Amino acid sequence: MKITLSSVMVDDQAKAHKFYTEILGFVTKHDVPIGEFRWLTLVAPEGSPDIELLLEPNAHPAAKIFQKALFDDGIPATSFASADVQKEYERLAALGVVFRTKPRQAGPVIIAEFDDTCGNLIQMHQV
Repeated sequence: MKITLSSVMVDDQAKAHKFYTEILGFVTKHDVPIGEFRWLTLVAPEGSPDIELLLEPNAHPAAKIFQKALFDDGIPATSFASADVQKEYERLAALGVVFRTKPRQAGPVIIAEFDDTCGNLIQMHQV
């Protein structure tokens, strides 16, 4: 088995799509209307085209509670690899991204966490 799809819950798919593409630099792979929502997946230009991130609507009441609890407790919804977390931090901060933590050493990795504007804390990591 291998991972080909992972999802992150978002409170607004259109806003998430804009943030994840225009700010973070992901590329849209699938954008298919499904009723009031969309099957909206992204890929990383530096990553494998076979690994997609699904911007999943948090429409279920339990999803909203879970998402808020993670955010309030400072637990990242997911983590993205970066070759240079400090450089990516500086680029994103210059674009107005709000960071909860600046780059810091955590054991053998460097991490930083930011608000994705769609209800999630996202971590970057550098091994």
